[in-house]
Amino acid sequence: MTTDAFWKIIETARQDDPDPDAVAAAVSTTLEGYSLDEILEFDRELSQRWVESYRWDLWAVAYIVNGGCSDDGFAYFRGWLVAKGRKYYETALADPVRAADEAEGDAEECEDMLSAAAVAYKAKTGNYPAHPKTGVTFPKEPAGKPWDEDELEELYPSLWERFT
Repeated sequence: MTTDAFWKIIETARQDDPDPDAVAAAVSTTLEGYSLDEILEFDRELSQRWVESYRWDLWAVAYIVNGGCSDDGFAYFRGWLVAKGRKYYETALADPVRAADEAEGDAEECEDMLSAAAVAYKAKTGNYPAHPKTGVTFPKEPAGKPWDEDELEELYPSLWERFT
């Protein structure tokens, strides 16, 4: 599956209801119509989005927007970014402050996006997929410069003022 095909599935899912949880559910339903290999290819593409968005600057934004952000919370925030669509996601990667453009400060998360492919796979086979070799290498640490909580107000003053 190409990156364009991945995003087309997301964008199509957003048409009926752009709420991130509804998008994740629609993606799973759509993927049920694909072959098992295509479902796994979608999951590989999603893994690529996870790696490229595993960055300290985006984690800082998630931390401010959500009033704190654990490892899991950051994964769910990135699921929310994907569910917002390609343009929103790519804008956030280009300028992390923009990740908060449509944030309302009420737990901007979409955990279900993480498992959209697995849910479709299980619906087709009755089992979750074994951990396939995706060829995607997951980093041990986020990219970029680490931050400390007491630096966030200075690093992102406009977000700090808006969300705290």
